[in-house]
Amino acid sequence: MTILTMLSLFIAGFLSGAVNAIAGGGTFLTFGAMTLAGLPPIVANATSSIVQFPGYVTSAHAYRRELWQDRRLVLLLGLLSTLGSLIGALILLSLSNPSFRALVPWLLIAATAVFAFGPLLRPKARAEGAPLGLVGLVLQFVTAIYGGFFGAGMGIMMLAVMTLTVGGGYHRANALKNMLAMVIAAVAIVVFASGDVVAWPQAAVMVPGCALGGYAGVWLARRVPQGMLRALVIACGLGLSVYYFVTG
Repeated sequence: MTILTMLSLFIAGFLSGAVNAIAGGGTFLTFGAMTLAGLPPIVANATSSIVQFPGYVTSAHAYRRELWQDRRLVLLLGLLSTLGSLIGALILLSLSNPSFRALVPWLLIAATAVFAFGPLLRPKARAEGAPLGLVGLVLQFVTAIYGGFFGAGMGIMMLAVMTLTVGGGYHRANALKNMLAMVIAAVAIVVFASGDVVAWPQAAVMVPGCALGGYAGVWLARRVPQGMLRALVIACGLGLSVYYFVTG
């Protein structure tokens, strides 16, 4: 890797961690950066899971008070997300690079649309929260499968699921989202590492940036309007979609 490539990957990692902590969508940035660096799509996707993990850890830690209050719910959803992520990651490993590459532009378009219209999926949460029903469990399980398989847009999907099904305000939903994203990424990492589809040098460059961005993102989420970062993620998603359609 050149110095310029390493710097670009580090910056992409930092921005990815920040936007993931706020609402999700950071995978667009890491996947895009590694794609432009010449990595095959399955390797870029698998390595993104490695890169995202420290950011999820630091942002979940920043929400530790909210998570401790919801520890029983965290345990239930964590077990469900573990199973879903395992299924999704194994599905990815069963595909060849050409097969996955053919799916990538469609996945990116769908994920970008979900991210772009995410605020419309998040009605005002009930202040007191609500018990998690069967619908919430099913939606989280499906989201975890998707997260283990691809991951782009996973954060905004989970934020919508948590807001719609458990309520309690934005920061409660965001805390649960960050914790469950960490679980999903951890399972995917084990599967992808055992499948030897991780680009470790690129991951080593991006991980510190993502960890710093994850912690900074929670600070930003409490103080800074999200419009600029959301626009950046949407532009990246659309740009990658066009790139894969044109070069496919």
